[in-house]
Amino acid sequence: MTAYLRPGSVELALAARAQHPDWIVLAGGTDLMVAADKQDPPPGILDIFGLPELTSIEEEADGAVIIGAAAPYASMLTSELVARELPLLHAAAREVGAAQIQARGTLGGNIGTSSPVGDSLPVLLALDAEIVLGSTGGRRWVPYRDFCTGYRATVLGPDELMLAVRFPPRPAGLIQVWRKVGTRRAQSISKVAMAAAATLDDGRIAHVRIGLGAVADRPFRARGVEAALAGQVPGEAVAEAARRALAAEIAPIDDVRSTADYRLGVAQNLVARFVMRLAEQSA
Repeated sequence: MTAYLRPGSVELALAARAQHPDWIVLAGGTDLMVAADKQDPPPGILDIFGLPELTSIEEEADGAVIIGAAAPYASMLTSELVARELPLLHAAAREVGAAQIQARGTLGGNIGTSSPVGDSLPVLLALDAEIVLGSTGGRRWVPYRDFCTGYRATVLGPDELMLAVRFPPRPAGLIQVWRKVGTRRAQSISKVAMAAAATLDDGRIAHVRIGLGAVADRPFRARGVEAALAGQVPGEAVAEAARRALAAEIAPIDDVRSTADYRLGVAQNLVARFVMRLAEQSA
């Protein structure tokens, strides 16, 4: 019989995790429950959904935003802080399934599952987020760009729990753009997703970050495109340069949802349109 534990605090949850590293951690359960009938029952379940210490959304004195790992997407959609400071995340949260999924699905769950098509994950790359991990031995902070190491693989240790996501202070005037392309207009798994952010300094592109989903074995930071854009005056020529740079650094696959050619073409269109959005802002 599968054991079940719902701890009343983070410290109790960390102690349980240390004692039972082979147990399944249950947050929202939106991924876990779908796969439950396809796997053997786990030896135990550690349920952290709704734990107050893991559901808060707060702003620090320096402007950083801290979101608990078990905060559901619904809370991000109703948060004025998220809407104002993290419009990328707010827009991505709206695309996470229907209202029922948004009520149960959590940011930490999306990160822990680490699917290449996770809607919130390109956002973490574009906003330089870091993941707060905890164990009975203490806390550590891991930049999200280093957190995911392969297909559904992360640096999370067997004795650790994800506690929060920290979005560092954003540069003044940061332009944030989210785009998702799927089979339907809503409630669709993405074929390609893009989260992009940049500032304009005297009409030139600065502090540019571009995260893409569904184009690699993990959420992908388009560093080649960023390098091609940095310091440039946005316009048609720069948009074409972004297209070429992206083609040189990604190699999408064919699968049941889309083809490699389609994914590449759509991803190129998205980065090019982002450049033209910047051009509109600088006009």
